[in-house]
Amino acid sequence: MSKLDKDGVLAKFTAAYEAANGKAPTIEAKGGWYSVDGGKNIRLAQLEEMADSMETPAPKKAKAEKPAKEAKAEKPKAAAKADKPKAPAKAKAKAKKSASSFSVKDFYTKQIQDTNPGAKAPR
Repeated sequence: MSKLDKDGVLAKFTAAYEAANGKAPTIEAKGGWYSVDGGKNIRLAQLEEMADSMETPAPKKAKAEKPAKEAKAEKPKAAAKADKPKAPAKAKAKAKKSASSFSVKDFYTKQIQDTNPGAKAPR
């Protein structure tokens, strides 16, 4: 495992963040953990990975957006209406119903009885 230079990694991340977002990040350091703009705490190695990912895909993203916009402009209006999903409300209703009917207690009781037939639920 290589040792990372804290100042070098922070400088690299700051430069990449400014290039990607147009503003300087606020980095808070506490006990080996770093928080960028008040977000989730991450380690120095993750900051380096984020800096690398911010530097490389930025040009590809700009090139990919142009053909997508051109392709979107070429679609006729009827085809655009046909692309819209019509049943997301039903899927959400089913998801809510199934989520509320799940019980951890019942799940573990069934799991215990499947592995040991004749066993009773712990009570």
